[in-house]
Amino acid sequence: MKKENEKQFIMEEEKVPKALLKLGIPTMIGMMTSAIYNLVDTFFVGTLGTTQTAAVSIAYPIGMIFLAIGLLFGSGASSYLSRLLGAKKHKEADICFSTSLFFSLVCAGIVVLLLLLILNPFLNILGATESTLPYARAYAIPFIIGLLFNVFNITMNNMIVAEGASAFSMITMLSGGIVNMILDPVFILLFHMGVSGAAYATLLSRLVSFALYIYYLCSKKSNFHFSFHNIKPEKTLLCEVFKIGMPMLIYQLLCSVAISVTNYAARFYGDSAIAGIGVANRILSLGSMILTGFLKGFQPFVGFNYGAKHYERVNTALHTALKWATAFSILMGIGMIVLHTPLIHLFTKTDTEMLKTGSEFLIYNAITFMGFGYAMVYDFFFLGMGLGKQGGMISMGHQGFFFLPLVLLLPKFFGLNGILLAQPIADLLTYCMILKMIWHKSFLPETIQHSCAN
Repeated sequence: MKKENEKQFIMEEEKVPKALLKLGIPTMIGMMTSAIYNLVDTFFVGTLGTTQTAAVSIAYPIGMIFLAIGLLFGSGASSYLSRLLGAKKHKEADICFSTSLFFSLVCAGIVVLLLLLILNPFLNILGATESTLPYARAYAIPFIIGLLFNVFNITMNNMIVAEGASAFSMITMLSGGIVNMILDPVFILLFHMGVSGAAYATLLSRLVSFALYIYYLCSKKSNFHFSFHNIKPEKTLLCEVFKIGMPMLIYQLLCSVAISVTNYAARFYGDSAIAGIGVANRILSLGSMILTGFLKGFQPFVGFNYGAKHYERVNTALHTALKWATAFSILMGIGMIVLHTPLIHLFTKTDTEMLKTGSEFLIYNAITFMGFGYAMVYDFFFLGMGLGKQGGMISMGHQGFFFLPLVLLLPKFFGLNGILLAQPIADLLTYCMILKMIWHKSFLPETIQHSCAN
């Protein structure tokens, strides 16, 4: 009861900046750990050669497919759960929790079986070449099996953050990340398992996180209670979950498609180009995951207080998050521009083409990353209030209706530079769209409108 009262105090009474830090810092640390162990994976795979690094980059989008499933149910449920808790509807929250967790695992299981059946042709679609296919397959099989557990972890992570359990979320992600970073050199260098060693290290790390979430459920520390009797896919529940979760699903699938299309286009320029872009994407993901981690605490705070009609707290949270996220994005962008060469050089010592391509890709994207925080705050702000259409448009602009036409068209005129410039241009167009959206703010409650105008 003490824990429940503490969570409720943070949501309803704690000073807003302090509440955002309490909710956001643990999830930020957890997400940052996930990004770092992705980089550690890439670093140790990089010791095996450029072809192996390219192979892992080719398989990387598969993880985004399962991230999409986890976010469909986890992020979709998180927004609804925070509003239900704010409105003191605990029975409905238990039904939402149990239903979302169950169906996330069912969907993930189906996709795992399907991918294992069509793995080789699917890897070819993702951009595998004759030289990278054997390594991509060796990495992908254990990686895909581990993703089944990761869907459970992602769904749980998002839902328990909705109740303010950010600290446990951090502990779980840290534990899995540390295990992964320890096992990478053991499996790759000591046991000489090659690229599959990196995948098995990731698989075991996800099993550790899975076990911790099971412990959390069984210990009854949560406000939510899983029960098969509470699995009720009712129309109202599914509509609430999907109106937030579906944009997240589409966004992550588009991310997977975007990386795959980029890899496929880059294959004509060799394994070094694929590897360079892949490494730069992992570095950029460190900044984006730190921001996403912080905003995972911001979103349920907005949803809870919006559900409780505490609109002034919602307004204050928006202003605070905009200042902090924008400052971080600018500093991170400048840092990546200044350190672009040594950052890429960490992952290759001899491949000058990989170094050149990765550095250019990192610089171009670091410039537009400076506006990323501002965009993501509004994305999570809209989703927190249940405005799936507006949040979805922001999410899909980055990787969808702006990016895909550009990445298909620009290389025809500018070659490899067209591939490198497609994402930054898509980002700029997305930022323009956001400015137009917040200018035309009639879809918001009147009490919130003034906040978006400033």
